[in-house]
Amino acid sequence: MNKKRYSTPSLPEYENNEYDLERIREARKKQLRKMPTSVTLNPDTVDELKELAEKKGIPYQVLMRSFILDGLEKMKKESE
Repeated sequence: MNKKRYSTPSLPEYENNEYDLERIREARKKQLRKMPTSVTLNPDTVDELKELAEKKGIPYQVLMRSFILDGLEKMKKESE
């Protein structure tokens, strides 16, 4: 059986972005209770996240969380 694989093109807004690694590391240290959630992503996207996270020296789940939090902040500012 052939499984269909999807590729996710890199988005321009993710290229050449500088992430505040200290902010990410501090967020990891906080003992705030977090609610587990589930997000379904295709394997290529997860592989890209893992590669980028490795380059940044952080776990890929932390990178995903930072993308979500940064996107949320951006959308909140745009809606003001």
